[in-house]
Amino acid sequence: MNPSFLRPLAGALLGGALMLAGCSQQGQAPAPDAAQQQAQSRNADAARNLDTYRQLLRIHNDEMAVSMGKDIVKRFPDSDAAREVQKTLPDIEKRYTEASEKYRLSNLWLYQVSPMAGGTQSTATIQSSQPSGNDRVQLVLRRHTSWGQSVFLYGRKPGFVCRGNCAIASTVDGKSVRIMAFAPSTGEPALMIRDDKAFLAMLQKAKKITMDVTLVDGQKKQTLVYEVGGFDPARWAGVGKPKKK
Repeated sequence: MNPSFLRPLAGALLGGALMLAGCSQQGQAPAPDAAQQQAQSRNADAARNLDTYRQLLRIHNDEMAVSMGKDIVKRFPDSDAAREVQKTLPDIEKRYTEASEKYRLSNLWLYQVSPMAGGTQSTATIQSSQPSGNDRVQLVLRRHTSWGQSVFLYGRKPGFVCRGNCAIASTVDGKSVRIMAFAPSTGEPALMIRDDKAFLAMLQKAKKITMDVTLVDGQKKQTLVYEVGGFDPARWAGVGKPKKK
């Protein structure tokens, strides 16, 4: 076969191959640049976090849902994920905040039942929010099988200034009231509330009670603050009526 006859055929085959290669390259999408790759990665992260947020909503884990939702909105503010989260996050956050505050207030109270002075004593006790630390003063609700029901403040020795009956200037949710009290004759650092029934009725409707007292130590004036809104009467156990002597 004449080699000169093959040259045009080889050229035609080579040209066709180059044309096919060119068409193949033109049909492929260009590789994403660094900015596009970063955007794709962020979108994938947002989608994964959104899926986690949806799962947290399904299992009613408000605490983690609020944390995840805030993170999505902060990290991916212009994403579809952030827009979806913002439709539910405000209500979830409100519900979680209210539940957390209710839990905090209820945990300020301590309920105990124990033997005491030949009988049984049931107490509901809350510490003052102000003052705090070692200067805290307890507000105690007490029931005793022999002594009956009482309400009193209990602090540190030498106790409070109160000669005979004394009026404690107080506020209940901002409204001024006067609470009559007396110091126990046995010398404990306490102030006994005269009308325990009226005080308890007031307490069960209150959120915050303040009481202005005077300490024996240096005649120091002190305002006691109690966040009483978490009181649960059902948890303050009854002990029966006092036994007749």
